[in-house]
Amino acid sequence: MRRPIGGFLIAAAVLAAGAIGLVVGRSNSTLPGQFDGVMPATAKRSAVQPEATGPVIHYRDPNGMPDYSLTPKKTSAGKEYVPVRASEDVSFEEKVPEAVTVKGGERGRIRYYRNPMGLPDTSPTPKKDSMGMDYIPVYEGEQDDDSSVKVSAGKLQKAGVQTEVAVRRTLNTMVRAPGIVQEDERRKAVVSLRFEGFIDTVENVTTGTHVHKGQRLMRIYGPSLSSAAAEYLSALNARPDTGIGNQALKGARRRLENLGAPEAFIAEIERTREVPVYVSWPAPQDGEIVERIAVNGMRAAPGDVLFRLADHDVIWVLVDVAERDLSLIEVGQKASVRLRAYPDRVFNGKVTLIYPHLMAETRTARIRIELPNPDNVLRPDMYADVEFATGAEAPVLTVSNSGVIDSGDRQIVLLDKGEGRFEPREVKLGRRGGGRVEIKEGLAENDKVVVSANFLIDAESNLKAALSGLDSGAKSQ
Repeated sequence: MRRPIGGFLIAAAVLAAGAIGLVVGRSNSTLPGQFDGVMPATAKRSAVQPEATGPVIHYRDPNGMPDYSLTPKKTSAGKEYVPVRASEDVSFEEKVPEAVTVKGGERGRIRYYRNPMGLPDTSPTPKKDSMGMDYIPVYEGEQDDDSSVKVSAGKLQKAGVQTEVAVRRTLNTMVRAPGIVQEDERRKAVVSLRFEGFIDTVENVTTGTHVHKGQRLMRIYGPSLSSAAAEYLSALNARPDTGIGNQALKGARRRLENLGAPEAFIAEIERTREVPVYVSWPAPQDGEIVERIAVNGMRAAPGDVLFRLADHDVIWVLVDVAERDLSLIEVGQKASVRLRAYPDRVFNGKVTLIYPHLMAETRTARIRIELPNPDNVLRPDMYADVEFATGAEAPVLTVSNSGVIDSGDRQIVLLDKGEGRFEPREVKLGRRGGGRVEIKEGLAENDKVVVSANFLIDAESNLKAALSGLDSGAKSQ
């Protein structure tokens, strides 16, 4: 008999507890004090949770199910949905402290609240905009430095704000431009006669043949040259008693020189005491024959070009540099030349001349570079890609290009002053290169500047300036 009675008592206790719980759940009230030991969490709920304030945002399921309603509603069992007020709603916004520490360790108070969307609207008390967003408090401590703006750590992290230190570096800018290989104008020569002559034979030289200075190119006959040679020979053979002095001898020799007679021809007359019929005409310099006009039996008038020669030991590269890069090029500056025929080879030269006139059609300036060409791989009219390494050898203060906000009429950087405070600083820029820019004025070495997502801080700074203007205008009225 004892076992059935014990089971009946346990069942009665369970039913009584369920009934009490149902009554409490329907009435949304707390349990009496004598049930604290049985259901402590339910008994203490009202003591833990603060009193809800604000308008009703939505209604939630009373049984804790993930079901919500914008209007009053009942469950299938007839239980009312629980209203959720503004203070109870879950918010993912960052909590704004009511006060901040200002200079001197004092606590600052809130001056006013500004529109979270950047609109020129302020409020002396907490407020929400039409979208339900809280107005942002502006503290007195933030106004100590009117040129700076403070951004919360949460916003900085969400926007991906990054900073770097301004450092001194050697800034090199590569100026690249196309060029073309040309012959050195000072290393060209032509072969022509100063008298009327006839070409007896031309040596075995053709266009493209490399010749040396003094090498015989052709054999010619010239009546005027032969007459002058005979006069010089007579002056050489004259006896002292004939009255032909040294002046006459010098005059006869000068006539041969004026006709362009080679030194070897004059020396042969002095040695053999005879006038040669033909004259062996030599090459005036080392180089390649770029043009041959002389042929056997040809009659040549004075001044006719018979050969053209060019020395390619040193060549020019003429480069067209854009007008905006002209200030970066100087005479004596080094240049690297890559030919499309030899892409793996780099030829080093230097700038010898910046031509005085600009090409109006292309807005480019012509630059001359001299290159040694000992193995004659550089040929005229080859295309070349030229690089000029510009920049000073001394290190200069630089920051990343992304750290500069260029509005057209001024350039600024955002200086990180620590603790989420930033100051816009106007700077004067110099050269650029390698993703960095020279700072001539406005920054000091080791200053921290924003290089990523600086648009966010710049917008905050502009907003603060606008609000300060509105605030000062209101005070003046």
